[in-house]
Amino acid sequence: MRNVRSSTTNVRIATVKLIQVPALVFFIFLLIQSQNATSSRINRTILQRRQVFSVTDYGATGDGIHYDTPHIQAAIDACHATGGGRVKFPIGNYLTATIYLKSGVMLDLQKNATILGGTKLSDYPLESHRWYVVLAESATDVGIMGQGIIDGQGPKFVEKINERKNIMVSWNATGACFGDECRPRLVGFLDCTNVGVSDVLFTQPAYWWNYYYSIMLLAYIWEPRCLHIVRCDNTSIDGLSIFGDFNTPNNDGIDVEDSNNTVITRCIINTGDDAICPKTSTGPVHNLTVSNSWIRTKSSAIKLGSASWYDFKGLLFDNITIVDSHRGLALQLRDGGNASDITFSNIKVNTRYYDPSWWGRAEPIYITTCPRYSYSKVGIISNVQFINISVNSENGVFLSGSSEGVLSNLNFINVNLTYSRWSNFADGLVDYRPGCQGLVNHSSAGIIMDHVDGLRIENMNMKWSNTCLKGWNNPLDFSPSTVNNISILGFNSALMSLSQKSI
Repeated sequence: MRNVRSSTTNVRIATVKLIQVPALVFFIFLLIQSQNATSSRINRTILQRRQVFSVTDYGATGDGIHYDTPHIQAAIDACHATGGGRVKFPIGNYLTATIYLKSGVMLDLQKNATILGGTKLSDYPLESHRWYVVLAESATDVGIMGQGIIDGQGPKFVEKINERKNIMVSWNATGACFGDECRPRLVGFLDCTNVGVSDVLFTQPAYWWNYYYSIMLLAYIWEPRCLHIVRCDNTSIDGLSIFGDFNTPNNDGIDVEDSNNTVITRCIINTGDDAICPKTSTGPVHNLTVSNSWIRTKSSAIKLGSASWYDFKGLLFDNITIVDSHRGLALQLRDGGNASDITFSNIKVNTRYYDPSWWGRAEPIYITTCPRYSYSKVGIISNVQFINISVNSENGVFLSGSSEGVLSNLNFINVNLTYSRWSNFADGLVDYRPGCQGLVNHSSAGIIMDHVDGLRIENMNMKWSNTCLKGWNNPLDFSPSTVNNISILGFNSALMSLSQKSI
């Protein structure tokens, strides 16, 4: 039996080698975060007093070859029937089809224990929107904890490795689902209350899925995802690590969809698609807090939308480090919902260009409202704060409202922007994707603005490298016909000195 924890360590080391930040800094971050555990995690004290059900007592072998699904489900059912407790996974590799969590049950993955998601269509329910390795539906007091791993075996779904973007398996030919990328997701909590996820490692998701309905359109949007929180209330995610393939499209980290009162803290996310992504498909997202986390992604580190039929309100993102991402902090309203009372504070952002097949053009801050289709409604973004933000980027900030979806009351306080080039991808484009105008020719600038009413800048420093920055001679790019009520107090723009470049 292989040493799973050793394998996990190797994954983490390999991941660190890929990123453009010192490995020592990353490991110091891990150490600090691991020592900041709080007593609030998933009511662990209460859980320890309740009964423990080991999956091996119900016949699970953990050999990674034979399916342990019925034995795991039997332990979950027995735990639920007696009023709840922990279902323990001792050391081993537990190959399984979909397993169903129930109220009162906490999966406890011990050190060196791994749940391996099956890779066959028959391993999952008939309904494609229920394709998860671990699935909880309409459950209360439910979750996952421990030092083990849930592995979706994503590499087994790769048909062709492609440096630009991997070609993935799709089960749509079977008629089981629609779209080009039909494959299973990792963990889903649907319509649940009091959800807790603590300390575990999620790795190699094959996919995620998002279903939404609007009056004008019934549509399916597919994206792989590690953790999917849907229509849940009171969710705590603490100390979760997520590693997805950097070249696999649509493998989101955490998607919070139509869910309220969610706290995400001390998480490490390294994945190919959006890392933390609130969505409003069938209801609003209120009272979301994300803090003390580290993110690397080939798409957006934090993205509101683009599924945005309902409102986002009362969101806080604090003390977050973002490295090597295609977009940093993004608000993308496309469907008529509004976003308000949102704060980004104490955040370090490093964004760079990747292949144009991925959405994003290295924007450290990206705020857009525009209709997804010609008949779509347009939402409004208002009362957004950016406080104590430090940026090192290959492109500038992009603030683009629309005639019916004006951006209002945007505040930038203590913001440091450093612009330079270190990749070889062409610039000179702005990216409205998804939907809207797509890619549009436009010279680069420190901040590009249109359809903004109410912008306050207080203590902003903008630094430029004078190498490989053709056309970057405009710190603020806007038209007075669409941008009004700008207040600037303490703004400085200058070329970096040689000593600053060497730092």
